[in-house]
Amino acid sequence: MDVRVQDAPFDMGAELNRFAAGVDGAGAVVSFTGIVRGVASGDLEAMEIEHYPGMTERALTQIVGDAVARWDLADALVIHRHGRLSPAAPIMMVATAARHRGDAFAAAEFLMDYLKSRAPFWKKEITRSGAQWVAAREDDENALARW
Repeated sequence: MDVRVQDAPFDMGAELNRFAAGVDGAGAVVSFTGIVRGVASGDLEAMEIEHYPGMTERALTQIVGDAVARWDLADALVIHRHGRLSPAAPIMMVATAARHRGDAFAAAEFLMDYLKSRAPFWKKEITRSGAQWVAAREDDENALARW
């Protein structure tokens, strides 16, 4: 189980290769990488992500531990960035490994839904017309409710 909260960029391909090479007995590896939107519209200049060091890592470690206990996972990885991010930059990555794909997919979706709606991060969009905090979305809350 690997949980990282960092300001530094990460190489999603290298991270996935490292993760997959480290799992033994897994028949499935599932990954998801979230990126900063805004390239198409051209309006978003940056996304600023804030968090409370220590608290955030503990919260993420707890939810990853819950996923490992709930599904038959060989391993799990969560990387989440903070700081100022440009459009198209990777924000976060989830990877899960399991003996069977169903557990890997379910655990990855669970972790992604948690990160989107409950993880202690605060996001501010910086546009040409100003800055605005990103509000919670009802769709994200509904996605989490299924777990």
